[in-house]
Amino acid sequence: MITPLVASAILNPINSTLIAVALVPIGQTFGAGPGQTAWLISGLYLATAVGQPVVGLFVDRFGARRVLLAGAVLVMAAGIAGIFAFSLGWLIGVRIVLGVGTCAGFPAAMAVLRKRAEQTGQGVPARVLSLLSMSSQTIMVIGPTLGGALIALFGWPAIFAVNIPLAGLSLVLAVLWVPEDGAGGTARGIDGAGIALFSLTLLAVLFFVMDPSVADLGYLAAAAALGTAFTVVELRSRHPFIDLRVLAANGPLLRTYLRQSLAFLVVYSIMFGYVQWLESTRGLSESGAGALLLPMSAVAVAAAALSGRATGIRARLTVTALAVLTGSALLQLLGAETPMIVLVAVAAVFGVAQGMTSVTNQTMLYAQAPASQIGTASGLFRSAQYLGAIASSTLIALCFGTHASSAGLHHLSWVLVGVSALLLAVTVLDRRLRGPVVANDEVKAHHGSRDEERAEA
Repeated sequence: MITPLVASAILNPINSTLIAVALVPIGQTFGAGPGQTAWLISGLYLATAVGQPVVGLFVDRFGARRVLLAGAVLVMAAGIAGIFAFSLGWLIGVRIVLGVGTCAGFPAAMAVLRKRAEQTGQGVPARVLSLLSMSSQTIMVIGPTLGGALIALFGWPAIFAVNIPLAGLSLVLAVLWVPEDGAGGTARGIDGAGIALFSLTLLAVLFFVMDPSVADLGYLAAAAALGTAFTVVELRSRHPFIDLRVLAANGPLLRTYLRQSLAFLVVYSIMFGYVQWLESTRGLSESGAGALLLPMSAVAVAAAALSGRATGIRARLTVTALAVLTGSALLQLLGAETPMIVLVAVAAVFGVAQGMTSVTNQTMLYAQAPASQIGTASGLFRSAQYLGAIASSTLIALCFGTHASSAGLHHLSWVLVGVSALLLAVTVLDRRLRGPVVANDEVKAHHGSRDEERAEA
């Protein structure tokens, strides 16, 4: 059962990383500059951030297996469409479709694991969550190298075509090994207005985060207006897309979302900002900068592997916060003459946080989200992560300006120290992280049995 879940879950990270080495040749083909080809990255991120909660709702309503199969078909169709290079706009559209199709993997995996645990009476499957995270981390490491090899052999359309066999394999594995969903729900009663307003609100927020200049304050005003309308519609709906009352009452889950967003804001700032500084100021080549980040990726994979337990979550989240805080502070010491071993060590510190944060926060998500809404809750979890990723690109641009200098890196360091300190405070002060991790529904069942005992007495 785990194999098809991993096969589906890696479709998103592989499409996130393959494109990195294809931007230049695609731009040369269509005569487009970096500002235009950047939409090949942003398009997938935006589609994924908006689409994850919606696809998660479909998982809750129609079943994980059905959504996995539909997502695989959509990814295959996008892979075929990507072979035909009509224009850059066409490819951006293909990337958006890929983003939507690859949304299925994570919420469907969480729903399948939750259902399996309920049937077998097992606790939180921390080791399986660790395996899913390790798979994604490994793909992020080998993605650019694989993309370069594909382009060298077959040209840049191969990075789209590779989705055909990969999605086809995940479809076959899902058919063979993912349990049947049983009777599925219907489209009747789906909160279409809520979905539309949520998507527009999140898009407005994301566009503002991508460029928070005075000229783009209209995005912020639009987000406020749309968010207000969304709140009104959801509070009045009999079957809301997102039950705001239940979500507002689930403080531990909201704090998990916040921790994931803050952690990935720091991690992505390092993955992209640190690399730019290494190339522009430290004088490393693209391949040299990428090789220097390999220890960070190796540490991340090892940290994810060691996080496969449902105990000690608070301690590991604290270590994550301390790692990003320490690494952010160490950036102040870096300059053009810093020894290479120090640069590697700083990257490795961030690798600890990168590997631990996903597994530990996913474990808390699994425990804190209601079983009936695990798909939607998982989608919102990924949206929080991508919001941090998109915000990191804006932060890098504000700190570096036109050149990734050491002064810009030090400015970035101070901001990341503040973000890390907030992450540490949210972690240390969260009393719900103490004690063993128990699924939300198990807690309710426990309290229900205690109430029955009292009534009988």
